[in-house]
Formats: sequence, C-alpha cells, structure tokens
Amino acid sequence: MIFRRRTEQLAALVENYPAVALLGPRQVGKTTLALDLADRRRAIYLDLESVADRARLQDAEAFFADHENELVILDEIHRAPQIFQVLRGAIDRGRRKGLRAGRFLLLGSASIDLLKQSGETLAGRIAYLELDPLDILEVPDEQDKLWLRGGFPDSFLARGNAASLTWRENFIRTYLERDVPQFGPRISAETLRRFWTMLAHNQIAMLNLANLARALGVDGKTVASYLDLLVDLLLVRRLPAWHGNEAKRLVKSPKVYVRDTGLVHALLRISDKDALLGHPVVGQSWESFVIESLIAAAPEGTQSHFYRTSAGAEIDLVLTLPDGKAWAVEVKRSSAPKLKKGFHFACEDIAPERRFVVHPGADSFPMGMGVEAIGLRELARRLSAGV
Repeated sequence: MIFRRRTEQLAALVENYPAVALLGPRQVGKTTLALDLADRRRAIYLDLESVADRARLQDAEAFFADHENELVILDEIHRAPQIFQVLRGAIDRGRRKGLRAGRFLLLGSASIDLLKQSGETLAGRIAYLELDPLDILEVPDEQDKLWLRGGFPDSFLARGNAASLTWRENFIRTYLERDVPQFGPRISAETLRRFWTMLAHNQIAMLNLANLARALGVDGKTVASYLDLLVDLLLVRRLPAWHGNEAKRLVKSPKVYVRDTGLVHALLRISDKDALLGHPVVGQSWESFVIESLIAAAPEGTQSHFYRTSAGAEIDLVLTLPDGKAWAVEVKRSSAPKLKKGFHFACEDIAPERRFVVHPGADSFPMGMGVEAIGLRELARRLSAGV
C-alpha cells in the first residue's frame, strides 16, 4: 500500500464540507482512497456503474434520509447527473438538523461536466480535490521507474515492464472503446487513438490546431473538441503561456502534453528504459514528467505557466505560488546542465523569486546568476513544503 499524499487532505475536507468531489482519471486510486477513508468512520459505498446500486437510488431522497448519519460515497457520479438536485435538498435538510459536514463523497472521472453540474446545484456546499497518479513524493526512490511506467498504481506496481506496458495498452483501449462514448460525442476509437498518439509524438509542443486537423483530415473545431475531451478526462494538460508582461511580444498558444508519461510511452510502443533513451521523444517526455511532477507537488492555489517571447526568451515552467512569488524552472536531461541566454533574459522579464534547473540526478549545486541546479525529488519536496 503506497501512502497517498491526498489522504489527510481528503479527510479534512470531508470533516468541513457537506459534500466533497474527488476527481481523477479512471484507475488512479480514487475508490481505494475513498474506501480507506470509509474504514475510519460510518460510511456506505455505492458504485453507480452497478445496476443494483443505481436501483437503490430510485428514491434517492428516502435513501439519503435513511443514511443521514453516515458518509455516503457515490462512485462514478457522472452516471447519475440527476442526483445533484436531490443532494442539495438532503444537505439543506441535514443542516437544519445540525449535520453540517461529512455527508457525501462524490467520485468522478471527468472534470468539466461534473464541476458545472455540481457547481450550479451545490454552490457553497461542496469542495473539490483532484487525485493525480502516483508522484515523485509518493515513490521518491524510484524516479526512473515512475518516469517509464507512469503513475497509475497498477502500471507502476506491475511485476515487470512487459506487464506494465500491457496494462497501459489495455487502459488506453478501454478508454477509447468504453469510457469516451460515455463522456463525449461519437468519435471513432481509431481516430481518437491517432489524435492521442499525435499528441504523444509532439509531447510538450505548442498547440497548433490547424496542423493537427490537417493530419487527421478533420476541421479545426472537431480537433478542438477532441482535445477538450482528453483535457476533461484529466489525461491531457494545456499549459498556458505567461501573459503578465504587456511590454513584450509573448507567445500566447498553450503547450499541450499527455499528463502521464507511462501513457505516452505506451502510445509510442516504448517498452523499457533503453528504448526510451534511444527514442526521439525522450527529451520531451522527461520535460513533461518534470513539469507534471512539480505541478502535483505545488501548494494548492499555485498557478502554472511557461514563458516564451517571440525573440526567444524562454522558461519551461513558471510557478506562481499562492503568496504571489514566482519560481522559474528550466528542465534539462543532462547531469551537467547548461543554460542558454534566453532563460536569463526571460528571468529579467518576470523577476522570479527563485531560479532552478532540474536535472536527472540528485545533487544540488549553484550555477551562478542566482540559479540552482537541483534534482526533481528535492525540488518537489521544497515546493510542497513551501521552502
């Protein structure tokens, strides 16, 4: 059992809000985390993909009244979108009886629709928490394994690389053939696989919808809807461009990448570390791994961007912490990293509080001009601790 960093945060939210939504892609560990919480208190669990469990909610109002002194866990909440209005009534009736927290834990595999439905109906009654795949702070001594296999627990914990790759290939197939039709418009599984694979080939590249649409033989609006769907399913991230310096000609298009590098490698049929190190995508894969790891480690409320000007000044990741201070992070695959002038010019533009270069090793050392070279695990630890 790997301890998840979100465990205590989830428990605290349940103690303080009537409803909590735990979001994350399938197989990331939401149900395991919820059931672990249920073991500590009176709780009842319903899987809304089960016909029998959905039948128990035919009279949801009466069901919730019968279990008002228990935490009701509703898994795959998107399968019963009509339930939100009933939840609001149950929460408000409970408040009049002094039941102000710990009523409902909602587990969802997609974010936008769930946020819209619950936000409109349960405003002021619900808190949100996203559960990411395993990260570098949860398995700190297995960086290369985490990079290669990704952070989905079943993939990471598989007996070998071949078994891990097989799990990820089946995961992708299941999403394409079963899960996507539940969430989005009718999309050919083969077309969406091609699109997903194209994103993997162009990992952490600037978004160019026109090029993607031309390669797929569809129009720009269609390819934008494909991207929105994968972002909504928490499988792809759009990293926005920094926009705080109006005096500079800044690149405005976001960067796009598949969030879990294990899925990147499965889409590209990369089976082991030797194959990864010899593949053209190795640098982009490492960069996205570092960026996603640091975003996961950052304190709640941190804003993430990249910075690039038309003149070539660039920073791979700018993290604006909740106190308003910025950390500039450049990512290098070399254990003896060197910086280009563009990084220093970019730092002059945004004046970050801290400047780092992340390399694959564990050592930390100064590079001059206020820049520190640092390993990923140590920077993630500092970021999480706010030091």
